[in-house]
Amino acid sequence: MFDIAVFGSLFLTLFVIMDPPGITPIFLALTAGRPAKVQKRMAFQAVCVAGGVIAVFGVLGHQILNYLHVSVPALMIAGGLLLLLIALDLLTGKTDEPKQTKDVNVALVPLGMPLLAGPGAIVSVILAVQKADSVTTQVSVWSAILAIHVVLWLVMRYSLLIIRVIKDGGVVLVTRLAGMMLSAIAVQQIINGVTQVIRGS
Repeated sequence: MFDIAVFGSLFLTLFVIMDPPGITPIFLALTAGRPAKVQKRMAFQAVCVAGGVIAVFGVLGHQILNYLHVSVPALMIAGGLLLLLIALDLLTGKTDEPKQTKDVNVALVPLGMPLLAGPGAIVSVILAVQKADSVTTQVSVWSAILAIHVVLWLVMRYSLLIIRVIKDGGVVLVTRLAGMMLSAIAVQQIINGVTQVIRGS
């Protein structure tokens, strides 16, 4: 009742798209200044939000997009613009101000959605669920989705150990680097969306 090929293929696809190693500096930057207990909770919340969003789109993805008259490229461009706004805040240091960050649950946005549960991951899951035409492949697909979220939680949960090593100065550096990486991800996502629009016209 398990197809290892289907599991492995989707798991690797989601691993590349959701990028657990790459999410570490972004997670540290967005949660900097909070107590370790809060950061651990936010890591769990981010994974739960991402898992919930992906599960909903996995089951009802096409119906939701059709009902809203939203295309996949539009979803990609919107997600890219949202990420770009967050990246600019990281680059300009606005996240260093307590009033702007400590009262905001970044586990929901942008970590859970659209950083983890972004258009790429959502589309991959929608297609994988569509192609799963048997109970075995369905079990394999949903097992891969669960497995990647466990990996994401473990990576973010134990990335907090890095803070003890790099101290406050290192966190500022990581924040700036995360801003650059996140802006690049956002721009690439917008480019991919625009490219698909052009190809479809």
